[in-house]
Amino acid sequence: MVTLDVRPQLLDALSALRDRVAAARFPLPLAGAPRARANRDELLAQLDDYLVPRLREPEAPLLAVVGGSTGAGKSTLVNSLVGRRVSEAGVLRPTTRTPVLVCHPEDHHWFSGMRVLPDLTRVWAPQQDTGDEHPLPGEDATRVLRIETAETLPSGLALLDAPDIDSLVADNRVLAAELVCAADIWVMVTTAARYADAVPWHLLRTAKEFDATLVTVLDRVPHQVVSEVSRQYGALLTKAGLGHVPRFTVPELPESAWGGGLLPATAVAPLRTWLVHQTQDAAARQHVLARTAYGALESLKTRMPELAGAAAAQYAAALRLTTAVDSAYDSEHARVRGRLQAGSVLAGDALKRWRAFPLDCSAGELLDALVESLAALLLCAVTAADERVDEAWRREPAAGAPGLADRDPAAESAEHRIGLAVRRWRRELEEYAEDEVRDLDGSAAPDPEAVAALVATALLGGRRARSAGEGLAERIGAHGALRLRDRGGRLLTDHLDRVMHTERERRLAPLDALDVHPEPQAELIAALSVLQKER
Repeated sequence: MVTLDVRPQLLDALSALRDRVAAARFPLPLAGAPRARANRDELLAQLDDYLVPRLREPEAPLLAVVGGSTGAGKSTLVNSLVGRRVSEAGVLRPTTRTPVLVCHPEDHHWFSGMRVLPDLTRVWAPQQDTGDEHPLPGEDATRVLRIETAETLPSGLALLDAPDIDSLVADNRVLAAELVCAADIWVMVTTAARYADAVPWHLLRTAKEFDATLVTVLDRVPHQVVSEVSRQYGALLTKAGLGHVPRFTVPELPESAWGGGLLPATAVAPLRTWLVHQTQDAAARQHVLARTAYGALESLKTRMPELAGAAAAQYAAALRLTTAVDSAYDSEHARVRGRLQAGSVLAGDALKRWRAFPLDCSAGELLDALVESLAALLLCAVTAADERVDEAWRREPAAGAPGLADRDPAAESAEHRIGLAVRRWRRELEEYAEDEVRDLDGSAAPDPEAVAALVATALLGGRRARSAGEGLAERIGAHGALRLRDRGGRLLTDHLDRVMHTERERRLAPLDALDVHPEPQAELIAALSVLQKER
């Protein structure tokens, strides 16, 4: 007889794997991202709601989740298995969507805490005669689990009536899937009219994929066609590789209408007998637990690599986006350096001012014109880089992530940021000029602002400003001129690099905020590898 492996090492490995799954993010809108997010959420739900708590406490009662389509008669089936309406406040359909768990009073403590389904708020729902079918004030019905006890259920068995798996409300469909993943036993309910629908078969195929302990109920079957419908349904199950699954048929009775009645005990006796046997027979119970738990563990061999592949695709896309930004800014950075060497800044108004200096233009006016021209060059480079990024990103689906292409209207403009940086360079250059002049003979010392204007012209004017270097040497000496040009050149390079780096980081900031890194792929595979070794 197969028994559950509940060694601490296995639980530690499973918990570590769970943390890696929870940390995985798929924010970029790639083709496989929605599926990856759904798979991650489903896997987390199964780990948190079933696998980890089951391995930690194998002695806990069996949980049989009753799921199915709208109008399949799930609530009537649960009521009838219990022998009474277990919760007027939550079980009836189709008006209510709150899941209800029913267990023996001795088992209440297993489910009132957060052992399973930790994300659902527990609500104690004693039998009431008010007929109220709505959640309590302030409750979110989609995230509430109502717990009811019934002595008619054997100790060790709990039934959970789940919302419709094809509900029009998306939250209810998600919750229904979570609840099914929390089951030791999946009880799939369908009807004579809808047994070929796609939604129930999706869950049946999922159960097969997970090798879960599964039982199907063909409900509300008119007595005239019981044999024919049962035969056809059985053929479909066999064709799907589920012919071995226990199958029960419940005839259509007056009590089936509207989900409010109780079926005769004989109508559900075979199913009840089967469930009780799984609970009370030690070998059968161990088989149920081992099969469902190991089926879930086995499914990790395919589900984890899928998540890892999706994580790798996310990082590859993020890397392409980053590379586009780096390439655009590197290219424009090199272009700016080339234009500085060519003296392109000394053009237009700046060139006019230089030609008029010092007779018809002051040093301050020349510096103003040079600073304005340098700022225009840098702004043009940043704008061109952003346009190249926009063009490259338009070819990338991943660039459609919220915030990547959006410009924050409240943020400071590039023109403002670049203006501040260039003016800061001017102030520091003027301080360098003052340092050089301070060391000269006071009676013959030139105007520091004029010295700053000359060195700025020499640095920004290229060959056009050769005379600026000569004039600088005349005022402060050849050694002083060389020293000041070296310091000013390094300062210009630093400020240029800082401006381009700042603008590059600004463009990358929304992408960095998505926190897409290469580590998740390796971490997911490593966590699976450790778990497999422990198994």
